[in-house]
Amino acid sequence: MQDVVTAGSDTSAAMVEWMLAELMNHPECLRKVRAEIDAVVGRDRIAGEGDVASLPYLQAAYKETLRLRPAAPIAHRQSAEEMVISAAGGFTVPAGTAVFINLWSIARDPANWDAPLEFRPERFMAGGRNEALDPRGQHFQYLPFGSGRRGCPGMGLALQSVPAVVAALVQCFDWAVDGDAEKIDMEEADGLVCARKHPLLLRPSPRLSPFPAVV
Repeated sequence: MQDVVTAGSDTSAAMVEWMLAELMNHPECLRKVRAEIDAVVGRDRIAGEGDVASLPYLQAAYKETLRLRPAAPIAHRQSAEEMVISAAGGFTVPAGTAVFINLWSIARDPANWDAPLEFRPERFMAGGRNEALDPRGQHFQYLPFGSGRRGCPGMGLALQSVPAVVAALVQCFDWAVDGDAEKIDMEEADGLVCARKHPLLLRPSPRLSPFPAVV
């Protein structure tokens, strides 16, 4: 039960924090997300999961957040049979070996990503170099949810709920960094879930007036 709660709630909550923090540190990206929401959803109702498919820049920002801050940075597997990895000079992996795959590092490999340490949602937009990449585990350079039969069972929920929550937060409120810092600290905590080391502290002020009724 603890594993289910941790994997199903902590990871999504962490991703909401990371995505909002990245947008706050990149005001132009935040402006584009908000402008897209205003154009598609408007200001008389709150954005929800049903709107995500119509918000490509919001999705691109989420994909970029998943690339830089995968909720589970390490994937664990066990080899079912002995195998030889030719790309590693013929290295033999015995059957029953525990294998740890560094998804965090793979998604920052400069061989596969332009400016891999920079937050650039445009890379996932139409015409971008990584437009065709999907986070569902079909591309080995981008596996934020793992892949195959042992991939994250909550992937479908996370792909809908996290961007929908961020969309509502961005649409309904103007956010300011708490304190005197110009940039939000992006240091990561240790652990199986890639969470922030320091809490995300922001000051909200209502942006919509009157505030839409929640149905």
